[in-house]
Amino acid sequence: MTETPLWLQGREAVIAAAPEEVWRAETPDYHFSHEIMPGQRTATFDPGSLEAVVEGIVQVFEMEVSHKKDPATWVSMVTEHFRTRVNGGAWASAQDIVEQGSYNILVGDSAFYPNVDFDGSHEVFHDAFPRGFFWEVLEVLTPPPVVTFKWRHWGSFEGEYVGHKPDGKLVEMFGVSIAKVSDDLKLLEVEHFYDPNAFLGKLTGGCPIAR
Repeated sequence: MTETPLWLQGREAVIAAAPEEVWRAETPDYHFSHEIMPGQRTATFDPGSLEAVVEGIVQVFEMEVSHKKDPATWVSMVTEHFRTRVNGGAWASAQDIVEQGSYNILVGDSAFYPNVDFDGSHEVFHDAFPRGFFWEVLEVLTPPPVVTFKWRHWGSFEGEYVGHKPDGKLVEMFGVSIAKVSDDLKLLEVEHFYDPNAFLGKLTGGCPIAR
């Protein structure tokens, strides 16, 4: 019987298999994803279904680009070939993600988003969503090797966002992504399509941040 590859075993398995020295800071902790997310998600899928597999791969990817400092240790992708972009913009490589920050690349240039470095970009959202900023697959439209899927990203706005006071409300955004994957389901290329301003505007009351 063939063993399931590590990157398909889930985020917690990848974290457990990684040595301490790979992390930017401490080992990531996703306890809110286990405690809060199940009661707030809108779609559930059977283990082993294509939807569950896609969600698991994206969760591993997000964890790695956020917390592992060396792309050579990222198991969710074929690092030397990987590239990503948002809304048809410029492509970013794995090294670009390390240097610029995954959140900075995924948000792009927005009047509602501050000019911050890698660590600052994570602090911005950790401050705004202190009890977690969750993500789920809603629907998978096409199977590998080109996987098109709809998703939802959400959290309770309970902390300050760049000087803007929280209102405690659930804030959510929706998008579509297209991922090209290898034969063993590692990511080769990911394109995201969504409106970051519609989401960020909810955190600022529609008032652009002075840049």
